[in-house]
Amino acid sequence: MRIFMTGATGFAGSHLVDRLLSAGHEIFTLVHPATSHQTLPGNPNLHQMTGDLLDPEAMIALVAEARPDVMYHLAGQAYPARSWSDPAQTIAVNTGGTANLLRATVEFGRPRVVVVSSAEIYGPIDPADLPLTEQTPTRPRHPYGISKLAVGELVRVYWERYTLPAIEARPFNHIGPRQAPGFVVPDFAHQVAAIQLGRQEAIIRVGNLNPERDFTDVRDVAAAYEALAQKGSPGEAYLICSGHPIRVRTILETLIELAGITAEIHVDQHRVNPTDTPCLYGSHAKLTAHTGWEPRIPLRQSLADALEDCRNRILSS
Repeated sequence: MRIFMTGATGFAGSHLVDRLLSAGHEIFTLVHPATSHQTLPGNPNLHQMTGDLLDPEAMIALVAEARPDVMYHLAGQAYPARSWSDPAQTIAVNTGGTANLLRATVEFGRPRVVVVSSAEIYGPIDPADLPLTEQTPTRPRHPYGISKLAVGELVRVYWERYTLPAIEARPFNHIGPRQAPGFVVPDFAHQVAAIQLGRQEAIIRVGNLNPERDFTDVRDVAAAYEALAQKGSPGEAYLICSGHPIRVRTILETLIELAGITAEIHVDQHRVNPTDTPCLYGSHAKLTAHTGWEPRIPLRQSLADALEDCRNRILSS
């Protein structure tokens, strides 16, 4: 099968590439050198195509050249906090880039498309409304969330107007090896690994440890994307999540235990978000009913692999 993919050098994208190559698919990846995070594997079935989501004519040409049977759109500005410093760019890349890709897909021949948005579209939630579902009212609280809410609406209207078989994936927090700094697990894991290796004093600086969040292994998320490409209903949205909340403090304590270290925990007020929602988790009932997908990799394994990845990065730096 021929696959066109954006975001292949990102966190989830790199794991999806591994999964698709192992299944024998031929992949054409859109690469934007200035924002690439991971090195793509050397494989004769993996073809790199340099381009920019914000160039609509180039996107049409690249999709036509790839002639995909399936498309995965994972690329975008992935940091909610960064969206406040440049909201227009975040909306341009995430929403405008998706619009350009969907337009190119309609021009080419309407292959199935999995478009990744985010559970960040929901915003503040009353505990009585948990777990979140696809029907939970949305109220994004930053430009990133707004950009991803618009992405989901584009999926819906392109299905309604052009019968483009596009599917929206709404992942919650995903964790595991290769995640870039700036997220809770790699930030904790890097400090823990540095202490374990004697590269840092035994002090871990943290923000608020009390919130509860929904964490899913990135390899399970990649499996969900593939399941949606095969069995998802066009024009529909699907939550990708574990289905239960985990306290952030538990993440830190598990990493410390796995590393076999002791350390002082210092709360850094610069890391504390005063508007943190106390608890946030979702239901994957719809995804499971439509595709049979379920999360399989336990939290402890995800954290062990993330810790090992951070150790290797420190040792190779």
